[in-house]
Amino acid sequence: MKRTYFVTGTDTEVGKTAVSCALLQGAGALGLRTAAVKPVAAGCDEQRRNDDALALQAAMNTALAYEQINPVALQPAIAPHIAAAQAGRRLQVERLAGLCRGVFAGGAGLTLVEGAGGWRVPLGPRETLADLAVALGSDVIMVVAMRLGCINHALLTAEAIRSDGLRLAGWVANQPGERMVCHEENVDTLRHWLPAPLLGELPYLSPFDPVVAAQYLDVKALL
Repeated sequence: MKRTYFVTGTDTEVGKTAVSCALLQGAGALGLRTAAVKPVAAGCDEQRRNDDALALQAAMNTALAYEQINPVALQPAIAPHIAAAQAGRRLQVERLAGLCRGVFAGGAGLTLVEGAGGWRVPLGPRETLADLAVALGSDVIMVVAMRLGCINHALLTAEAIRSDGLRLAGWVANQPGERMVCHEENVDTLRHWLPAPLLGELPYLSPFDPVVAAQYLDVKALL
């Protein structure tokens, strides 16, 4: 059975790529073909390569050209719609959705589409990355950075996902740095309020290793 998920976060720099890589590694270890797409990435190098997209490429086991994984590579590390405007480019949900579906057609057992920033990141004057998730009709995985303010951010993001007509398939409690005060109490609160299962708690790993990270997540719950 083929599964596709849109991976979003409660903010930027919350660990979407780390969680995505861990899920790809875990699914691959179960014998599934895996693939990933980072449709839009800002903060690319001079060769138009993005560290997050390269990490996804290394974690998946389907051979795809970089341009298939990250079709829109923007150099400035700023909001995608602003970076696109500076480059004279126009981001359109219809085109991005078509590029994602091209990867879906490859037949991987698990395909992840990683967003940029949070749920409502603009692509232009009328469209956001949430519109891309809606166009794809994918269930959503939400990454929550366990730090002060995470409860409000997570509940509002989950509410927005539901209001857009999509299913929140699960969420991950990611520790992006020093362990927050009352970590367990915050996780318990989120488990009570969020209408989706906790897929795992990912500790801070330095250096990050997707093989190790995969051990903390329940990949089977998504399959």
